Amino acid sequence: MILKIIFWVLAFILFYTYVGYAITLYFFVRLKKLIFPGRTLTFDYNYEPEVCLFVTAFNEKDYVKQKVENSFSLDYPKEKIQYLWITDGSDDGTPDLLKKYQELEVHHLPERRGKMHAMNRGVKFVKAPIIIFSDTNTILGNQSIREIVTKFSNSKTGCVAGEKRIVEKEEDSAAGAGEGLYWKFESWVKKMDSELNTAVGAVGELFAVRTELFEDVEEDALLDDFMISLRIAQKGYRIAYTPNAYAEETASLNVKEELKRKIRIAAGGIQTIFRLKGLLNPVKSGLLSWQYISHKVLRWTLAPISLFLIFPVNLLIVAQENIWTGFNFYTIAFYVQILCYVLALIGWYFENRKLRFKLLFVPYYFASINYASILGIRRYFKGKQSVNWEKSKRAEQ
Repeated sequence: MILKIIFWVLAFILFYTYVGYAITLYFFVRLKKLIFPGRTLTFDYNYEPEVCLFVTAFNEKDYVKQKVENSFSLDYPKEKIQYLWITDGSDDGTPDLLKKYQELEVHHLPERRGKMHAMNRGVKFVKAPIIIFSDTNTILGNQSIREIVTKFSNSKTGCVAGEKRIVEKEEDSAAGAGEGLYWKFESWVKKMDSELNTAVGAVGELFAVRTELFEDVEEDALLDDFMISLRIAQKGYRIAYTPNAYAEETASLNVKEELKRKIRIAAGGIQTIFRLKGLLNPVKSGLLSWQYISHKVLRWTLAPISLFLIFPVNLLIVAQENIWTGFNFYTIAFYVQILCYVLALIGWYFENRKLRFKLLFVPYYFASINYASILGIRRYFKGKQSVNWEKSKRAEQ
């Protein structure tokens, strides 16, 4: 009986985290539109304030040219854009390459002290009321700045989260196939979050904040984008989500490289839970608390543990009751799990043999990122995650 209770608790955690929350969110958004059909936020599409396009770069000489050209091509008055680059620690010639462009404002220190230190330092040079953060290796959609500032025309908006898009190719590895699918689903959930109340965080590839709301973040912060955006939400401001402002990048080169990224994110997730404890209290944070726990906390903690624990629990139930055959629910669940792991192993085999079969890459990617979450939790509590992240190699564009 105890095993069955554990099984159903684990099954509920998995279902709710990966499917149930999205379904519940969709239902609540539909309900909100039915009950309050006229209650929508208003925006001024002619709003055109000055902005700062802020980029931190560490040894990014291979991406400088495409990033600068992309920045200059964005549809927004050039005289209203402050192009600010912080290149602390770079020793590959990145600062020198950037200084060839007179329109750019480049600040450099030889010492590398991590991205958050560079961001805290760089914000002191911002002259515009809105900061748009973007990574060096991403390409922004042409209308991204206009889409972002439109959201800021509403005084309730404190942060704007752009969409992250993975450039998909026919020859994608497991990382490319899985990551592309993951971000499509994640973008949909963010859209629902935003329509109901507020988006739950932002991604560093593209997000923006009101300069007056930015506060220095601890220099050892692992998820700088998430910490900055959620602390603004804690102040009562809304994180707006706009899929029409997007940043494109290629997928990780392979699952091994993607694991590096996911382990860091998982370690950063645990750190964030401790540092944003107030968000766990619905009395203080209201609806945002439920969104945060459902969308992020469960993914970083209980869900990955549940995924790998439910199989041995299921095995014990089947063995204890000797129900290896038949149409018993626990028997079917057991063999379905075996099938999923077999498909993941086939995906692993194909990945290592450089065979491309995207359908089989999805279970492999799903199992891998959950395994990475467990490794990230372990790394955080061992204190082995450096603030200076090792870059994950990306596929060529």
